[in-house]
Amino acid sequence: MKKIEIADGIQMLSMNVEQILFEGMWELSNGVTLNSYIVKGEKAAVIDGVIGWDGIPETLYQNLEEINVNPKEIDYLIVNHMEPDHSGWLENFKKVNDQCTIICTDKAAKLINSFYGSEDRIRVVKEGDTLDLGNGKILSFHPTPNVHWPDTMLTYESSTKTLFSCDMYGAFGKIGDHYFDDELTAAEVEFFEIEGIRYFSNVMATFTPMVRKSIEKTKELELKIIAPGHGPVYRQNPQKIINDYLRLCQYAEGAGKKEITILWGSMYGMTEKAIKHAEKVLEREGIKVNKLKLPLASESEMLATVFRSAGIIIAAPTYEYKLFPPVAAAIEEVGRKRVSGKTALYFGSCGWSGGAEKELKEIVERNRMKWDFVDAIEFEGSPTPEVLSRIESGIIQLIGKIEQKVV
Repeated sequence: MKKIEIADGIQMLSMNVEQILFEGMWELSNGVTLNSYIVKGEKAAVIDGVIGWDGIPETLYQNLEEINVNPKEIDYLIVNHMEPDHSGWLENFKKVNDQCTIICTDKAAKLINSFYGSEDRIRVVKEGDTLDLGNGKILSFHPTPNVHWPDTMLTYESSTKTLFSCDMYGAFGKIGDHYFDDELTAAEVEFFEIEGIRYFSNVMATFTPMVRKSIEKTKELELKIIAPGHGPVYRQNPQKIINDYLRLCQYAEGAGKKEITILWGSMYGMTEKAIKHAEKVLEREGIKVNKLKLPLASESEMLATVFRSAGIIIAAPTYEYKLFPPVAAAIEEVGRKRVSGKTALYFGSCGWSGGAEKELKEIVERNRMKWDFVDAIEFEGSPTPEVLSRIESGIIQLIGKIEQKVV
């Protein structure tokens, strides 16, 4: 665990976690950071403590002592968000210090009692409530419900103009030696762009309207530093991560990079023949292609790649009168995350009967995805030259449509 001063009287404790399934489902090939913050005035407050993914609270206690903070003398525990990667330390911490006060929203208070047993030393805060720690350190609290749990809030320290944003403005990806935006190399900036998209699409996309409200609330604060619960700290240009999140909201609503993702499956190679032709057309037109074969691609990668692309090609055969199941499941997950407004083309082979296109339409309508489809192309057996020509025409239409959606 790293110990870093991010501002006068404010320390960050950060640790990298690898080889986990985030939320029990998202595969993270590049890990994730867990960040905790300690604010010291005359009194001390811990914001979103980190105990280690293995649940060992001594990780936190030892590191607190190394920055001259006695766990027994901590006055306040600030819970911005009750998800256990931020709150799992609470139950054990109370065994060390049962005199501290927990600061949280009303919804978080209910969850604390549900998760960790009855707790009476809780102070529920509302919009704009403050906590004076002494020596000029004043915290204010700003609920942002459903980003991405209903209990979530932002905490702001006024003397250093630091926003502790918890999951908001976060990113997947472990950190090496550079914890601040002004230290990141060009490669690291690109790394956190990719991991930020993966994080937003996997964790936040369902709640895009609420994320937008949180951004507006952020704009009301005078900021010098944004300190999230995952990923780098923004001290040189906090506006960048705000702008990035605005762009990611647009991705959730149909915009994207100038890329086309081919989301595909093929049982016996008939649909794959058409995909190979589609790739040649896209290469000729100078369009970046992301090709994801299902069910081999991870759900996390699939969702992130579809999310960031302005155009989608769904290429899959009919299977038992319906859409090839791994592709159907992927589209269902994209719909569950409320990724709407994408521009797309479907094509795929069938044998004695079609049905894939029909189920695809049902999935899109059921999830209210509002995708803009170019005319679908369903063909029997192997694609003929005429079919390949129709696919090429569909791709050209798709490229024309995504031009206005590139952000």
